[in-house]
Amino acid sequence: MMYTYMQKSVIIIGAGVGGLATACILGEAGYNVTIYEKNSKPGGVAGTLKAKGYQFETGPSWYLMPDVFEQFFSLLGEDVHELLDLQKLAPSYRVFFKDTLYGAVDIYGDYKQDIKTFASIEPGVRQSLPAYLDRAAFQYNAAMDHFLYRNYNSTFDFLSLKVIRQARQLNAFTSMQKHVEKYFSTPELQKIMQWPLVFLGANPQHSPALYSLVNHVDLQQGVFYPKGGMYTIVEALVRLAKARGVKIIFNQPVKKIRVRNRVARGVILEDGTRMSADIVVSNTDIAHSELSLLNPEHRSYSRHYFKKRVLAPSALMIHLGIKKRYRNLQHHNLIFSQAWDDNFKSLFDKKKWPSDPSFYVSNPSKSDRSLAPRGKDTLSVVVPLPATLRYTDKELETYAEWIIGTIEQTMHLKDFRQNIEYKKLVSAKDFQEQFNSYQGSALGIGHTLKQTAAFRPRNVSRKVHHLYYVGANTTPGIGLPMCLISAQLVYKRIIGNTDAKPLSPGSLKP
Repeated sequence: MMYTYMQKSVIIIGAGVGGLATACILGEAGYNVTIYEKNSKPGGVAGTLKAKGYQFETGPSWYLMPDVFEQFFSLLGEDVHELLDLQKLAPSYRVFFKDTLYGAVDIYGDYKQDIKTFASIEPGVRQSLPAYLDRAAFQYNAAMDHFLYRNYNSTFDFLSLKVIRQARQLNAFTSMQKHVEKYFSTPELQKIMQWPLVFLGANPQHSPALYSLVNHVDLQQGVFYPKGGMYTIVEALVRLAKARGVKIIFNQPVKKIRVRNRVARGVILEDGTRMSADIVVSNTDIAHSELSLLNPEHRSYSRHYFKKRVLAPSALMIHLGIKKRYRNLQHHNLIFSQAWDDNFKSLFDKKKWPSDPSFYVSNPSKSDRSLAPRGKDTLSVVVPLPATLRYTDKELETYAEWIIGTIEQTMHLKDFRQNIEYKKLVSAKDFQEQFNSYQGSALGIGHTLKQTAAFRPRNVSRKVHHLYYVGANTTPGIGLPMCLISAQLVYKRIIGNTDAKPLSPGSLKP
């Protein structure tokens, strides 16, 4: 359906998921929206790569929090199950432990199956796991009701007596590591409970136990997959945006945000063209927005501010086309470090090459044969690395070869190296060049206690009226579901909605 009633003109910088979601919402509400994207295709970090018959996911590869997707698309009058061909993965993922007696275990996101697996590792878990998951479910629901869909105007909003009480109930002032250790005694189960924080760019030692809500997500809601790959989400957002009159212009970098009398007036493109708008929403990295797109007098955050942030790790991504199928690989596979704490210290404190890394191996062709040639597999390996680590191409190649050898040995993949017929490495410099990622971080600003909720960069400029920010570096944070919520928070800012509840279907009326 095309919309002819227009209220105000909006320019969105960047066609990442946050930008596309914002465009859909504003288009539905009757705004005249144009997106300028520096690259040749939409999606931002949530991209795809096709080579020699293989299709790789170059960004997010886990479909989690299905309720958030359902809620978002319902705002547009759409059913997510009609837009995406979703299947629940069984198992959700496989965990490989290095040098332990347990080898590999499968996690299903089904209590009856998972309790047996957990009890085989730690017999007392039959009492502790239900209590832990009940707590995680409580935290998830409370976060949905009180925190994630709420805008904060200052840290004082978060530090109000009411919010502090809620935060205490959610264990926001206890570290994730200490919280997990209260319930589980074996290193194996502690690692299973803590690992999702890596995808939030966080260290369990320094992140609030509030984030144990992610265990409700993967252990109780389960992990899903949209047939055709995660990029089908981006494609769906593009279709919905265009149906609402949104224009998307590719290969058009933005050079500056135009400001007059402390009001955003549009943008200046790389070729010098001046484009006008009533509202500007930036979906590019917030450090790039502040330090490169704005003059110093218009910045809400200084260069010093960003230097003091705890960044999520960067990553070495290794895309591999394998001319063989390996039965002992699942769709999602995790290799856990034996030196768990030392690995996090390497990423966040020492900023050096991890000598015993935990990492992730995605094998989507396990669930979707369209992603690889017949009899072959599409693999993407993600190894977290410190965002500020500097290295040569030769050092990166050497480390990648060592990781490939670790995969072959730990996952027991016979002749794995000999069966590689396509390989591509992606690293920090690629994140910087393609997505203007600050310091080459793959995810942006990490989720420490001091960088959660009101303590994250705000989604509205303090210095420039009608300038907003959307995406992983602002509220509520990292991940595809969070970007969908972030888009709603921007809309709330624009219309002056101060409610903490999610938007309801039918509320986006022109």
